[in-house]
Amino acid sequence: MAHSNLDIVRATYEGTSEENGRNLLAVLAPDATWTEAAGFPYAGTYVGPEAIVGNVFHRLATEWDGYQAKVHTYLAEGERVAAFGMYSGTYRLTGKHMTASFAHLYQLRDGQIVSMEQYVDSAQVRAAMI
Repeated sequence: MAHSNLDIVRATYEGTSEENGRNLLAVLAPDATWTEAAGFPYAGTYVGPEAIVGNVFHRLATEWDGYQAKVHTYLAEGERVAAFGMYSGTYRLTGKHMTASFAHLYQLRDGQIVSMEQYVDSAQVRAAMI
């Protein structure tokens, strides 16, 4: 059964962390680009699943307790899907909790994520880290 682009993206947010990670790896294109916003602690553009996992998701899992990205709204148009929500978590080195608004814009092609660009209230995240 074919899944819509919205279904593909939604499946990377709405399960357990392990399920979301597995689902994301299954749909990332080999040359996918993942752009973390300027000002965000992991800012930059990473290419390919290994670089994305190592530079973003591994760090989130090891530097934060209870880190979550909870989506409240999805918008889909053709090959683009946007996810809007709130990050939350406690930075391990400081013990400070944060919540921050985010938007993720995905570009898909043939059922694979080829790019993601993050927009985030990075000041809230950085405040938890100092």
